Amino acid sequence: MVGELLYKKGLTLSIAESCTGGMIAYLITSVPGSSRYFTGSVIAYSNIIKEKILGVRKESIESFGAVSEPVVKEMATGALKLFGTDYSIATSGIAGPDGGTPDKPVGTVWISVASMSGIKAEKFRFGNMRDTNIQKASLTALNMLRKLILNENS
Repeated sequence: MVGELLYKKGLTLSIAESCTGGMIAYLITSVPGSSRYFTGSVIAYSNIIKEKILGVRKESIESFGAVSEPVVKEMATGALKLFGTDYSIATSGIAGPDGGTPDKPVGTVWISVASMSGIKAEKFRFGNMRDTNIQKASLTALNMLRKLILNENS
């Protein structure tokens, strides 16, 4: 459905993924014809890639952590700029089974969707299962993008 919306409206998409590890890009590119609207993605698993490729500020990572609203918003903005697209998605989280903290337990994921008109980010807590967390985060991100496209183009 997201691809259909993008294609019909002549819009483009880029993605910056951390915890989803390319799953969103896989879901997009598994649809024939996705090259008409999908430009590319960065799997920014390390903070260095977040900083050097996507332009995330080191201060944001140090102050808030990689799994945070400021960082995921900077990732989404960085993808928009890097790829020159109309929309972007960014994810950063703790897929599990380890790596959680009391403040950010396993399953905590920040997702951001952005366009040149604005940016939105939400925090989710999906659970303890790595594969399920990756799948839920990916599908949730695509749904957030769908809503943003519909809101901006209605």
